[in-house]
Amino acid sequence: MLSLTLAQEQKPAGPPPIVKEMVAKAKAAIKVVSAEDVKAAIEKKEKAVFLDVRDPQEYAAGHLPGAINVSRGTLEFNIWSKVSDQNAKIYVYCKTAGRSAFATKTLNDLGYKNAVLMDAQFEDWIKKGYPVVR
Repeated sequence: MLSLTLAQEQKPAGPPPIVKEMVAKAKAAIKVVSAEDVKAAIEKKEKAVFLDVRDPQEYAAGHLPGAINVSRGTLEFNIWSKVSDQNAKIYVYCKTAGRSAFATKTLNDLGYKNAVLMDAQFEDWIKKGYPVVR
């Protein structure tokens, strides 16, 4: 009977409130831009890095034009080999702006002071018909 009860338990709809608070705290400490700002930067061919911090399989399924991929889990160790210029403008994004909020804060802490968060869901980017490389 216990196994039946456990199987019937509902999974949470999202992260617990503490995680949402942590994301909000990270966002309060960094510069945030809209999807429209990022789209404009792409269209103007702005000299910038578009950093996708999702996992490699998510990146492979579709990403912003010109984006590079360094997953959130390896950011501190691998960003140096991908972006050596700590003064570079970096637009950071992920699926829901959670991982990218933490990543942007981390980049700022590492000395990448021009890293900014695209505060938008990647799914919404697609729904708006903005450019995606597949």
